Amino acid sequence: MQKLKILPLIITALTALTLTSCSTTTAEQYEATALTSYSWQVKYANNLTNQPQPRIETFANTSVVNRNGVKPPGAVVGPDDQGLWWPTLPPRPSVDEVEQRKKSPEEAGKPELVKDVKYKLTYGVGNSQQTLPTNYDVYRQVVKAYPQRTPLELTLGVNDNSVEKAEPVGK
Repeated sequence: MQKLKILPLIITALTALTLTSCSTTTAEQYEATALTSYSWQVKYANNLTNQPQPRIETFANTSVVNRNGVKPPGAVVGPDDQGLWWPTLPPRPSVDEVEQRKKSPEEAGKPELVKDVKYKLTYGVGNSQQTLPTNYDVYRQVVKAYPQRTPLELTLGVNDNSVEKAEPVGK
């Protein structure tokens, strides 16, 4: 019975913490970037089928920065289903390169091509700028708002360390 009395207090405390840990700001100047990259990776382990966390080596990689949905210089693929542009593929590592990084008694996996995207939003705060990590949804909202320079209300994450949401002001 004692547990039932404590539960509402815990829920209230967590709700208060959640509400106070996020803030909003309005931005009239902003730029969203999506760093798209390809990299070749090889897994190494004493037993690739049973080792839960193999060592991963990264070989060649290529990347290109998408800004506000505009085709970047150096992009050769795109836009994809998410409106992103991609760089050329990096050269696949040779058998010799893969074997050079192998440590005895490890075995090497096959080279795998890994695609990655890192989103960031830069916006004006007074006379300075702030750049924070963000997500695909925020990137797409900026892509749509940027041509008209529509002001955006930004919802920042915990401790204002990320941008979680962007909405046109007045909607």
